[in-house]
Amino acid sequence: MGQSSIAVVGYGNVGRHVVEAIQQSADMRLAGIVEVPQLVETLRQHLRPIPVVTDPADLGQIDVAILAVNSLAVPKIAPTYLKMGVNTVDPYDIHGESILNLRRELDGLAKEHGCVSIIAAGWDPGTDSIIRTIFEIIAPRGITHVNFGPGMSMGHTVVVKSIEGVKDAISITVPMGMGIHKRMVYVELHAGYSLGDIAKKIKEHQYFAHDETHVFSVEDVAALVDMGHGVHMERKGVAGKTHNQRMEYRMSITNPGATGQVLVSAARASLRQKPGCYSLPEIPPLDFILGEREELLQRLI
Repeated sequence: MGQSSIAVVGYGNVGRHVVEAIQQSADMRLAGIVEVPQLVETLRQHLRPIPVVTDPADLGQIDVAILAVNSLAVPKIAPTYLKMGVNTVDPYDIHGESILNLRRELDGLAKEHGCVSIIAAGWDPGTDSIIRTIFEIIAPRGITHVNFGPGMSMGHTVVVKSIEGVKDAISITVPMGMGIHKRMVYVELHAGYSLGDIAKKIKEHQYFAHDETHVFSVEDVAALVDMGHGVHMERKGVAGKTHNQRMEYRMSITNPGATGQVLVSAARASLRQKPGCYSLPEIPPLDFILGEREELLQRLI
């Protein structure tokens, strides 16, 4: 069995789990890690003999670059790899029109350079998007409620950490039911910054503007961190003319671990697609799974 060469861009909470998932995949080889210059020497000592570089060209042939970076960095980083003819997979998680805009942008680049980009390849958006699609196959008319948590939202946490004056932060998603959520944000501030000013910036950001958000100042954010998260999805709808079709999906996970594995599965799927940019619902489910197609069909049908 040939092995695909995979580069991991970013070695944070998600990147660590991506590396572990690659190492457990018989069809993949870890080419190395790409990081910012200030982290390279420390990581080289910690991760030896895994190559750690700032320039992906130093890793030799790369089939797929998994972008284990925050969503705001994806639109800047993905084009660099696509222009090299390298497939990209990312965990972009800003729902709505933003995902469609990114898909349009990367689709043109991927087709121009003969490669594949898979965006929003986490668990939500990502595998949860596939479940929502299945729900609508069964009941085309109806309403799906998605309830997240309680748990740490990596995307929301990254946004808060990016605000000037915030030393550290964690954003907890609390489900209120019927798809409504509350955000509980805990911040550790640098000296001289006002909690009121920081809270205003958080609540006005697009990640938080549509939810009830509470911001608290704490002395030590690290003491609050728990990577657990989850989702409970419900749909009540109509199949043909038959009403009251009800379905549920529930998952409890360690957030970065699940995200890392989905990214690695999506890297495998990227090698089975024609050039272009895709989201997870557009890709045949079998393409994410290691194995021969007929053997998978015999087991899964």
